[in-house]
Amino acid sequence: MSASPSYAQAGHAARGRAARTGKTPGRGRGLFRPVAALLLSGLVTAAATLAGAGTAAADDSGRHQGGAAAVLDGLKTFDNAVLRMPGENGAPARTQELPAGLFEMTVDGGGRLKTYCIDLHNPAQDQAKYLETPWAETSLGANRNAGKIRWILQHSYPQVDDLAALAEAAGTGPLTERTAAAGTQVAIWRYSDGADVTASDKHAEKLADWLQKSARNAAEPRASLTLEPAAVSGRAGERLGPVTVRTDADQVSVAPPVDAAASGITVTDEKGTPVTSAGDGARLYFDVPEGSTDGSTDGSASLTVQTTTSVPVGRAFAGTTRTQTQILAGSSESTVSARATATWSETGAAPALTARKNCAAGGVDITAANRGDEPFTFELGGTEHTVAAGATETVTIPVAEDQAYDFTITGPGGFRKNFTGVLDCATSGSVIAAEKDLPADEDNGIGTQSARDSLPASTGTATSGLEGDLAATGGSSTTPMIAALAVGFLVVGGGTLFVLRRKEAAGQQGA
Repeated sequence: MSASPSYAQAGHAARGRAARTGKTPGRGRGLFRPVAALLLSGLVTAAATLAGAGTAAADDSGRHQGGAAAVLDGLKTFDNAVLRMPGENGAPARTQELPAGLFEMTVDGGGRLKTYCIDLHNPAQDQAKYLETPWAETSLGANRNAGKIRWILQHSYPQVDDLAALAEAAGTGPLTERTAAAGTQVAIWRYSDGADVTASDKHAEKLADWLQKSARNAAEPRASLTLEPAAVSGRAGERLGPVTVRTDADQVSVAPPVDAAASGITVTDEKGTPVTSAGDGARLYFDVPEGSTDGSTDGSASLTVQTTTSVPVGRAFAGTTRTQTQILAGSSESTVSARATATWSETGAAPALTARKNCAAGGVDITAANRGDEPFTFELGGTEHTVAAGATETVTIPVAEDQAYDFTITGPGGFRKNFTGVLDCATSGSVIAAEKDLPADEDNGIGTQSARDSLPASTGTATSGLEGDLAATGGSSTTPMIAALAVGFLVVGGGTLFVLRRKEAAGQQGA
């Protein structure tokens, strides 16, 4: 994923360098209260952070828009490459040797993914959790060559697993799985990071050159599975929705709310017929009977759709914590899922909230749709925003690049929604280029020592060769430090105040 100038000083394969030179983002908890502001930057106590950690960890709906969720198993099929960095202030150019190739991930619920890196300078954290993510919410959104990266994926290893045919098409000479993976990764880095990088093996280098020169723009693949929108709202006694299924799979299973039998809430089509499965384009509704709240609190429920399918090549995968962004090169049949929530109230405002990273604006968009009969009001930086009954409004919360955000929105009647993630909108490559302005004695972590540090570290298996070993890019000794620092800090930038509350009579607003 992307890196800030200080963090980018840690090389892609310089094991442990991030701990010495990077500024680690932190995490914390914030609360949107009807009468209290949320400060989205600064320090919070470790106790306060820990108190909310369980809810944040359990609620992936705040950051997962649907698709596959997976855990990084490491760099598995690779060979070596050499990164060249221009010298500063008249110093000679520097080089770093680093492994280049295919990572593997294990999908939650079953399945395997193979991915390439699209952020050369940012270390990958072993066992980090990744979520299928739209290009617009990663560095690919602003990369005019993103489509060429997908073309490379479609026309090289492992999508083309006949290595003799690939070698003949590219005119490379003999290729192995390792050199084919290395050549493909090198070509991708040239477009994802604008990197001056070459494969160490001459045949892999010829493959990288051929892929780079041959690449054409290809469209972003659609998500394996999403629900649009991810949140709806309304009144008890109504059908709330629609929530539209978007998928390449033939069919998805539809799971109703866990307490559906007791509450009487059902998932239906637009005619009110209960559904247990659906296809692409299906419109789902929450059928909420009258009396679903006790009159003093609002109600909420969620539905989940799930299927097994092959995730489309070219889908981006972003970490839920600070780690290297990946792009999909191959997928087995894998479990994918998506969830949508519904909230309702007896009277007043009825908000439905969703969040998306907005890379163009440098923040997170909070979209509030009010399906109630009274205005719904929130404040941002001292400015009051009112969502009229039946209207929708989006407000952007500024978040610093590479920083974690973790906040909970609460409202009247027990309304509560949690959103967490890390804003990653730029690769480190552009930041590294800007480091020419650093003082001559600044240690940027890219040098001959880093090259020596980049040798793969054993995973503890019996494998004696490179195949299957975990390279330094596949895991980092900084993980415990990042986790420890994350407990103590909330760093989302901007010093922003954000309040969410129901519009009340003027005489009661200060209560």
